[in-house]
This record gives sequence, structure tokens and C-alpha cells, in this order.
Amino acid sequence: MNINMTLIGQTIAFAIFVWFCIKYVWPPISTALHERQKRIAEGLDAASRASRDLELAQEQASQTLRESKEQASQILEQANKRSAQMVEEAREQARAEGERMIASARAEIDQEVQRAKDELRAQVSSLAVVGAERVLEASVDEKAHRKLLDKLAAEL
Repeated sequence: MNINMTLIGQTIAFAIFVWFCIKYVWPPISTALHERQKRIAEGLDAASRASRDLELAQEQASQTLRESKEQASQILEQANKRSAQMVEEAREQARAEGERMIASARAEIDQEVQRAKDELRAQVSSLAVVGAERVLEASVDEKAHRKLLDKLAAEL
């Protein structure tokens, strides 16, 4: 056996093997590698988009939370103002009702005083008539002297 022939045969077999690998084996491997590289790049892009979306969602959530807190504080402030206004209105109504009751009581007292004065006048006039009867020892006609008694009652 000749070493040169073996070496040439091995070189030719190796060249055929390299050609066969380049023609039939390398393109699917290369395609698979490119596809995998593309999927990895897409996955990284999707992850970065998801990260940005998450940050944006967190920012929006915090903004919404701030707005909600502001709105709640405004509502509480309005409720406090309204309750103070309602308390003030109730005070005013109570004050007006008290004043009305005082005026009513004063009017009633004035009526009672007037009634008492009228009763007192009637009693004084009766006593005056009785006293005059005893002094005169004669019966004084009350009807005849009504004008005189009314005048006397008006003076008292």
C-alpha cells in the first residue's frame, strides 16, 4: 500500500464529506440557529416591552391612586363643610324657634295679665258697689251706675 494513495483517497473522501456537509447538513443547522437567535431576540424584545408596560401600568396605578386620594379628600372636605352648614342651619332654626316660643309666651303672659287686671277691676267695682251700699245703706242700682263704674275701672 502506498501512503500517497491513501492520503489522496482520504483527502478526496474528506472533501466530499465537507462538500456534503456544506450542501446538506450546514443549511438546516444554520437555519435552526438563525431561527433560534430570532426567537431569543423576539423574547428579549417582548420582555423589555412587558417591563415597560409594567412600569407604565404601575405609574398609571399610582397616578390613579393619587387622584382617588385627592378626590376622597375633596369629598371629605365637602362633607365636613356640609355638616357644619347643617349644624349652623339647625342652630338658626332652634334660635328662631326659641325666639318664637319666647314671643308666644310673652303674648300669653300679657293676655293673662290683662285678664287678671280685668278680673281685678270687676272685683274692685263690685267691692266699691258693696262699700257704697253699706255707706249709703241703700241699694245702688248697678245698671244705672254702669257708666260711672266703667270710668272708675278705667282709672284703676
